[in-house]
Amino acid sequence: MGVLNVTPDSFSDGGRFVAPERALAQARRMVAEGADIIDVGAESTRPYGAQPVTAEEELNRLRPILAEVVGLGVPVSIDSMKPAVVAWALDSGATIANDVWGLQRDPAMPRLLAERHSPVIVMHNRDCVDADIDIMKDIAAFFARSLDIATTAGISRDNVVLDPGIGFGKTPEQSLTALARLSELRVFGLPLLVGASRKRFIGSVMPSEPEQRLGGSIAAHLVAAQAGARIIRTHDVWETVQALRVATAIEEKR
Repeated sequence: MGVLNVTPDSFSDGGRFVAPERALAQARRMVAEGADIIDVGAESTRPYGAQPVTAEEELNRLRPILAEVVGLGVPVSIDSMKPAVVAWALDSGATIANDVWGLQRDPAMPRLLAERHSPVIVMHNRDCVDADIDIMKDIAAFFARSLDIATTAGISRDNVVLDPGIGFGKTPEQSLTALARLSELRVFGLPLLVGASRKRFIGSVMPSEPEQRLGGSIAAHLVAAQAGARIIRTHDVWETVQALRVATAIEEKR
């Protein structure tokens, strides 16, 4: 899954793809490099310092590009916590909703996705970081609540993907723990998505700026894939695809 942020303030590439022509060029590049899904976001959801925007502002950022991204021929997910934005994006050809609040922020979201029979990525999140909690118990309890909400709304379990939310509502140490114990989440019997790309926990292991974290991102994603992640969300498609293919080729020789 290639990340396309059409925002001025995303933590890693904010402002780089605000211009529609640059956003479309990046989307084409990621597809050429091997992205199976393009995840488009028009509001930064970074845990620290993100500026909330209105639904209309999100739509203004999406309208010039979404149809053309959809036209590239790979599934498009819409990264938004607003049902109105998700509804518009689904009407415009997006096929997946990526909800960073796991269906728990706005009750209109699960109703919408049930009506549209849309796949949804349910991400774990917290309003505040608590270094003292058992993060795996918290993630498991959050997913159980989200799945109850999905079932009540009428969302098919086959349409749900789980994302432990690396870097969201977690200390760097808790993000490392979530990656180390990712396989525990397979108990839900649902596909897992991991997006560790350029995240802050990498800088806690080796001080670095987001654009200097390619090596750490690949390391985390290889570990996640080995633990059972089926979708890897990344800013660096070519390098990540190459790493995953080489790791797979080596594994096949065993």
